[in-house]
Amino acid sequence: MCVSGTLEHGHHGHDNDSRATSMREAGVAPTMDRRGLLRSGVALAGGAMFASMASAPPAVAAGRGQGRGRHRTVDLTYRLVKDFPSFYGTQPVIVDQVIDDFDTTGFYSKQWTFPEHIGTHMDAPGHFAQGARLVDDLTADELLAPLVVVDIRRKANEDPNAMVEPEDLVAHERRHGRIPRGALVAMDSGWEERYGDPDTFLGGSGFPDLNFPGFSIDATDWLVAKRDPVGIGVDTPSLDPGNSSTFDVHFGFLGTNRYGIENLANLGNAPARNATVFVGAIPWEDGSGGPCRVIATR
Repeated sequence: MCVSGTLEHGHHGHDNDSRATSMREAGVAPTMDRRGLLRSGVALAGGAMFASMASAPPAVAAGRGQGRGRHRTVDLTYRLVKDFPSFYGTQPVIVDQVIDDFDTTGFYSKQWTFPEHIGTHMDAPGHFAQGARLVDDLTADELLAPLVVVDIRRKANEDPNAMVEPEDLVAHERRHGRIPRGALVAMDSGWEERYGDPDTFLGGSGFPDLNFPGFSIDATDWLVAKRDPVGIGVDTPSLDPGNSSTFDVHFGFLGTNRYGIENLANLGNAPARNATVFVGAIPWEDGSGGPCRVIATR
């Protein structure tokens, strides 16, 4: 998710630290500025949402069975296409161009232009926490983690803006065991079933007309205090629910020096526990995030 412009935000009282730059150089994540400008580079990361998305199925390994937990390897990544649905309506933000072809140069290559926050992608801490770590500051250890999949599909069927709450995490642990330290905790709302139609996937025409599930700030605060995850992930376009206008989770969770993954695919085929996830984020120079290949295995 990406929002351009200036947001007023007052949740949980985190204030900006004037020493943000020096703290980042020292490897310490400063607190976020909930009142100031977002990083200027996020202004273009709205997104393209066009009429047809049938050409963009999840990038699923062929020849595998269906059903949760039956795969040894599950690709959690959507194919990145020019009309991928994103946070804002019909702004075309992805451009591709063939720059070499077999007839003229003897080989094939393309040039792509797209915002960082499109497709299956990472939100680095510095996306919403000014002065915090950016995608090229993340370590390899953080990108290889235990995967935990929390199922809220029943809630999501009843409420398009359903949220993962602390009680959902407690219920998950009662059934599947304790969430391990350093895990990527992913929300499975079943939203992938809506992917073939942009209006139902986004739940509206674009910000602020959006409706889809996400995490609550209470749930992410619970995770940070009790389970120390490396990140959270969602099968929707935003870590916060679609109807959020304050983006508590983006400010609050990313501000703890952890990352988020949006638009995960195939979570219904991933194990609820005992899997390992690899987040293939490209370390763009000073990047606020970016498209990535996310793969679960066990």
